[in-house]
Amino acid sequence: MPVRSLLAAAALLVRICVSPAGAAENLDTLLAPVQVEFAMPGMVAAVAKDGNVLAAGAVGVRAVGYDVPATVNDRVHIGSDGKAIAALLAAILVEEGRLRWASTIGEVLGKRVPGLNPTLASVTLAQLLSHSSGIPSDTPEMIDIYFNTDAFDHNLSTLRLMALDAWKHNDPVIPAGSPFQYSNFGYMIAGSMVEEVAGRPWEMLIRERIFDPLGLESAGLGATLTTGRIDAIAGHTRSPDGTVEPRLWGAAADAPLMLGPVGLMHMSILDFARWGAWIAGGAHRGPALVKPKTLAYLMAEKVRTPRRPNPPPGTPADGGYAFGWSIEKFDWADHPLVTHNGSNGMNLAKILIDTEKDIAVVVAVNIGGRDADLAAGKAMKLLYSRFR
Repeated sequence: MPVRSLLAAAALLVRICVSPAGAAENLDTLLAPVQVEFAMPGMVAAVAKDGNVLAAGAVGVRAVGYDVPATVNDRVHIGSDGKAIAALLAAILVEEGRLRWASTIGEVLGKRVPGLNPTLASVTLAQLLSHSSGIPSDTPEMIDIYFNTDAFDHNLSTLRLMALDAWKHNDPVIPAGSPFQYSNFGYMIAGSMVEEVAGRPWEMLIRERIFDPLGLESAGLGATLTTGRIDAIAGHTRSPDGTVEPRLWGAAADAPLMLGPVGLMHMSILDFARWGAWIAGGAHRGPALVKPKTLAYLMAEKVRTPRRPNPPPGTPADGGYAFGWSIEKFDWADHPLVTHNGSNGMNLAKILIDTEKDIAVVVAVNIGGRDADLAAGKAMKLLYSRFR
């Protein structure tokens, strides 16, 4: 059976068999045409308003070639949408007085990584979180640092410090016009700063300080599936001839684990919506992770992003950038909205926050690329327009 026909059949099966637990409205019939139009293996989405998940849906399959429908309880990869969660963790430590937005790499990590380039050493936490440090987007040198054999010999905290040590002689350069350069490497360094002042691994801190208090029981790090099981939504790749292949387990299923602060988080679409609902509520609803004014500062524009007609999927095209959040104007909304995209190349997720209307929209698909970006964007528009 052709892939597109298989996807359509799977979508119909999900619409018949799966009902979003705890959601007032099932979104499957809205999502299915979008999923089929763009030939997505699977698509999940949810909407929260006034602190409650109003609707959710799941269409398609967990993994092509395995007859297992996607569900709203499945773990999905949210990629760089986790940067906002990483920034919130930093904000918690700022409120506790362990960090400052003006804390520099040299102040916090200089003793651990001696010999830092002076310009790199002077980069602040605020610059790292707003992609305005002069540290560039992933370069071939950085990619070689991420994907190296040292991962077999060291813990993740050590690997992050080793990565900084390997790049420490470089001179950050702020481009003319806008200082914005989407820097995964910068977020990795910010993660090292957080764990240095806290004295605990970043992976433990993100669970203890954010996942657990918010009740995000499905949240975790790394590839979504349990090894040997098709128990979540798997990422996929599409070859030049159109063949779709699931990436099930192992190193090929996600980026290197030391990049946790960059964007390796997963959770169910329902938990993703709950996270969005907490953000949309401006920290006025419990738990009190940070003060409302701190969250407002996190979400306030720090830098303007240069306009890019065709940015890489998962990165902002135009607007402002805060700490882990973009501020963008859409032609289907009457005011700028807070948003972010995330992709590890095998999945793509979008989150949209309207703090004025206290609404959050989340969408995820289990394949990367331009069509995935278009599919998730179309679903996001339809959902926001319906529930705003």
